Amino acid sequence: MKVKLKKFIGDKTFYITVLTVAIPLMLQQLIISSVNLIDNLMVGQLGDYAIGAVGTVNRVYIIILYGINGLVAACSIYIAQYFGAKNKGKMQESFLISLLISFLLVVCFTIVALVYPKEIVMYFTKDEQILTYGAQYLKIVIFSFLPNVFSLCIASAIRSIGKTKAPLIISIIAVIVNTILNYILIFGHFGFPSLGVKGAALATVIARFLELIMYVVVVNQEEFPRVFHFVKITKELLTKILLKAIPLFLNEIIWTFGIATLFKFYSTRGSWATSGYSIALTIADIFFILFSGMAIATTVLVSQKLGANHLEQAKENAYKLVGFGIFLALVFGIGMFASSYILPYIYNVTEETMSVAVSIVRIMGCFYWIYMATAQFYFILRAGGDMKSALLMDSGFMWLFNIPLIYMIAYYTNINIILMYVMSQMTDVIKLLYSYFLVKKEKWLVNLTVNDKEDILHGS
Repeated sequence: MKVKLKKFIGDKTFYITVLTVAIPLMLQQLIISSVNLIDNLMVGQLGDYAIGAVGTVNRVYIIILYGINGLVAACSIYIAQYFGAKNKGKMQESFLISLLISFLLVVCFTIVALVYPKEIVMYFTKDEQILTYGAQYLKIVIFSFLPNVFSLCIASAIRSIGKTKAPLIISIIAVIVNTILNYILIFGHFGFPSLGVKGAALATVIARFLELIMYVVVVNQEEFPRVFHFVKITKELLTKILLKAIPLFLNEIIWTFGIATLFKFYSTRGSWATSGYSIALTIADIFFILFSGMAIATTVLVSQKLGANHLEQAKENAYKLVGFGIFLALVFGIGMFASSYILPYIYNVTEETMSVAVSIVRIMGCFYWIYMATAQFYFILRAGGDMKSALLMDSGFMWLFNIPLIYMIAYYTNINIILMYVMSQMTDVIKLLYSYFLVKKEKWLVNLTVNDKEDILHGS
């Protein structure tokens, strides 16, 4: 059916609902991103190689985290839809599935990272100094992955049923602790030894375990989910979730591996290009908080409506979220562009590194509304369980168009990193049109709970 312009326009009540759901998570992400900026500044005092090493390891971390986040997101979609269908047992079962799968994956990755830390970092750079710092950092920070992923599972389940304040409070406490520990352990204050990048890694590990402890305490005071309230995991629901989760997991892994590969291509232009790009990404994270806010808003306003079998309302909400997301993206994009005149200059780096950071932040500011529109279409596809389309428009598009283009530029031309980055972002225009086409087909407009026999017996 033809999507009319009015479908992208919501009323005042709708906007208030979106902001009520999204703002707590956006604030949480803002706090985390701001602290990451401070952390980078602290590590940056150790020199370009140190900040390049931490930035490189963070690319590794993001690959596994985003992959698991894809699995958790699939489980959260079922949690949200079962919440809409008022089936508490299946909600809890979906939550336990997310914990189990995440645990198995993190353990596997942790073992590999402990055995081959330098080899993992070597994929992204051949610089010996960055390799040395990166391996030191990875061997310690890897122990933060398991508590971080468990916290991710719990927080995602809580948010999927519209409870967003507790994760915000917990994150505030965790990032404050992380910042204080960074100050103490990186530079050696209050009688502690100066540990450099090892101190930054140790601070992260301690903060992540504290965060998990707080989540366990909080969720056991809530009606759902309860970490220690175990229910039987049925083969039927496990199969259903895995069929949706595997494409989403693959998408997140392939997409983040693609981002890491692009990072590698940009790094061919020198260590200063690596450091400048890492700084730009850290600054950009402050403004990319809108994405997580709109993601949870889509889960609540689309997935829950689908689970309650209010398909027309779910469709209307989905298109309104696109319009509202683009409006907010224009505001955030202007803010990101303006920040390029201030934030990069607080780093103690070389002039070449600074130039790269400033230019990339400005480019991202100009393309921000395109990123947001494309991401919102992705959230809609995911909300209804159309994971195959989500896989095609996201990581599929990246590996078929974006990566081959930048590979050719990186290894067969002398084009500088700034022009490389502009050409890379131009492919997002095509991606935007393709993602709109997939959403317009409305294969995502599905109630995932109706085919479950137990749901029918329970009269959900």
